[in-house]
Amino acid sequence: MTIKEALLGKEIPKKIKDNLVLLDVPYFSFDGTIKEGQLIIHKKVAEELKEIFGAFLKIKFPIEKVTPISAYNWSDEDSMLANNTSAFNYRLIYDTNRLSNHSYGLAIDINPALNPYVAPDGKILPLGAIYNPKRPGTFKEGSEAVYIFTSRGWEWGGEWERKDWQHFQKI
Repeated sequence: MTIKEALLGKEIPKKIKDNLVLLDVPYFSFDGTIKEGQLIIHKKVAEELKEIFGAFLKIKFPIEKVTPISAYNWSDEDSMLANNTSAFNYRLIYDTNRLSNHSYGLAIDINPALNPYVAPDGKILPLGAIYNPKRPGTFKEGSEAVYIFTSRGWEWGGEWERKDWQHFQKI
């Protein structure tokens, strides 16, 4: 898929679109093989995310799939239900009127069906997800996988009051 194809179907301001790149990333899958996925991200974090995914490969941190969210008709819910890892999505923060850092390509959600978001109203997204830090592919405090991000200045949603276990963002 090209960047142009990956951005089809959504009105995105030119100012934002001009800073996005399509990054091919290898990842260790749950079936024990190395696969290749694609992320749409802000160009200023491209090299860093390449390094992060390389470090994840070294520790064999399993990831279900890595596909631009446009493959899910820009539905965050559908992408999360499929346990898809994605970055760019021009959208608001859940239950607010503010743009998410995903809207700038400066956030990534990894294995969301294993690392759910817990909304302020108690709703868990994706629906039916249960956070179990003992399962492979989950993030937990003090883990090497979390450190790989936070040591590079990324913020982890698992440290927030409203838990967003899947979410890392670069401020």
